[in-house]
Amino acid sequence: MNPVEQLKALPKNHDFFIGIDSDGCVFDTMEVKQKECFCPNFIRHFGFQAASKYAREVWEFVNLYSKKRGCNRFLAVEAALDLIAQRHEFADRHIAIPPMTEMRAWITVENKLGNPTLSEKVRETNSAELKMLLAWSKEVNEWIEKTVHDVPPFPGFEDAVKKARQKADIIVVSQTPFEALDREWKENKLDGYVNFIAGQECGTKTEHLQYAAGGKYPPEKILMLGDAPGDQKAAQANGVLFFPIIPGHEEDSWARLGQEGLDRFFAGTFAGEYQKSLLEEFDKALPSTPPWQKKA
Repeated sequence: MNPVEQLKALPKNHDFFIGIDSDGCVFDTMEVKQKECFCPNFIRHFGFQAASKYAREVWEFVNLYSKKRGCNRFLAVEAALDLIAQRHEFADRHIAIPPMTEMRAWITVENKLGNPTLSEKVRETNSAELKMLLAWSKEVNEWIEKTVHDVPPFPGFEDAVKKARQKADIIVVSQTPFEALDREWKENKLDGYVNFIAGQECGTKTEHLQYAAGGKYPPEKILMLGDAPGDQKAAQANGVLFFPIIPGHEEDSWARLGQEGLDRFFAGTFAGEYQKSLLEEFDKALPSTPPWQKKA
């Protein structure tokens, strides 16, 4: 049975369901992955060495400090290239910005954006552009495997998840490849807290929630936890509740979930003013406009 079918076939053991993002939400891995693994390889493979300072600024804004935080890696490439195209520093240095036309076409039709589907596309097209993209993505994974280890969950997570699992079925909802997710959760002996680990191979986060919980639980008994706007959008697309783990305030967020959020969720008093106040706080934490555009 493939991962999507496994996700759809998950049994309902409790009345409530919780989906939890992983990177930046459970584990403090976003900074090390993006700054030490994704960004250096982005600069090298895409030929931005002559403006590495500005390429790094763009990459980190997209993936860590903006409302696109936590998006799929290939969507992040698209967003970063669009911002780079607007910056005079690259034109001033006569740096050619790859149009990535074939990548842009691929990401509009493919819903399982990962190395397996990209590899298939490369075999179909023999595209030099997509080969470069795949080489970048594979090297990122290799660097993550070498670099990212011994990163425990945020303080407060384990207390909250122990409380949650008493009344809820729980899965991981992530756009990280399954291999990395499985390694991180097992390394920290946390895999026993969840019923399933869904990575990018299972589709989008919206689809993860739909496949695992749609039709099994009432929307008011489904909660998504995440640190990025994409997590909130996945919850909204399914008409379910969302609790933000706010970037920069992760420990406070987990404590708040354990001390009050879960009680409200299980009591049916989460929706309305309580969730609204959480979302307003979350919205203020991540900007839409890059800081260099504000300076201009």
